[in-house]
Amino acid sequence: MSMKLLLRMDVKNLGITGDIVKVSDGYGRNYLIPNRMAVPATDANLAQIEAEKRRRAANELEHVKDLAALGERIQATDITLRERVASGDNLYGAISAKEIVSSLADEGIKIDEDMVQMEEPIKTLGVHRVNIRLHKSVEAELKVWVVEHKVEAEA
Repeated sequence: MSMKLLLRMDVKNLGITGDIVKVSDGYGRNYLIPNRMAVPATDANLAQIEAEKRRRAANELEHVKDLAALGERIQATDITLRERVASGDNLYGAISAKEIVSSLADEGIKIDEDMVQMEEPIKTLGVHRVNIRLHKSVEAELKVWVVEHKVEAEA
């Protein structure tokens, strides 16, 4: 036997919120319904899920607007990192996403390390452009200045 259910949330390998799916009675009664992942497919439940989807979409739109403003702020920000130099333009170490996130936090901009899109750490002096992916539809480019940290010799 099978039953038709309306998904209240995304379920991997089954469907996304608002989908009407056909599942076995046991799967529906023993897993999906008790875990509040699905409800019986009735007109009232369908209307409730549609209202939730609209509310989520409005919240997502507001969230994207906030992230777009943050992206503009990041684009307008340049950070300067002072690092020790081994030889020529090569750094002793490397600058990773962690240092960039820390420098942005000093500027009052809070982001996660996984938002920093770097193919490899920065290992040379100069100006580097780093992409910051705030959302799947919002990206910003940060200008990172890497300069030599000069230690003054004691007299």
